[in-house]
Amino acid sequence: MDYVQQRVAQFASNADTSSNNTLFTPLNGLLLSVLLYTAYAFFLRPTPPPQLPKEEPAIVFRTFTPRTLLPYNGEDGKPVYLAVRGRVFDVSRGRNFYGPGGPYANFAGRDASRGLACGSFAEDMLTKDLDGPLDTLEDLGPSELEALRGWEERFEEKYLVVGKLVAVGEEEKDK
Repeated sequence: MDYVQQRVAQFASNADTSSNNTLFTPLNGLLLSVLLYTAYAFFLRPTPPPQLPKEEPAIVFRTFTPRTLLPYNGEDGKPVYLAVRGRVFDVSRGRNFYGPGGPYANFAGRDASRGLACGSFAEDMLTKDLDGPLDTLEDLGPSELEALRGWEERFEEKYLVVGKLVAVGEEEKDK
């Protein structure tokens, strides 16, 4: 019986050491490395620094005539400008209103003062002679001038002034 007890004790000691060795199998080593990499990827890896948004190109203040303002109507990827009482505003951020297909598209690249004052989008509100004098707006009544001031204030709050509108021949005087 000593032999049987000795074999059982030997088998038991082998079982104890084999159970300790099952913890360090190649599969467990692989799983441990995947777990460590995942923990590193989610918790310990440094995050890249935040990217600053790209700066919009600087807009130079210019002097426009009705003819030189006309191309800035939003077509062909150009910015959308319009003039109100001699000041030219960049309304490109409101392209869906002032750009091609928008409800105020006829004012793009033009002097919109009379149309905004009268609340009209009709073509006869726009200056026909691009090389002639600017509209003086002298025939507007008090209520129309008040409406125009309201539009002008709204443009000043929302959009940049990028230039001024002068009649043809007066652009050299301002330099």
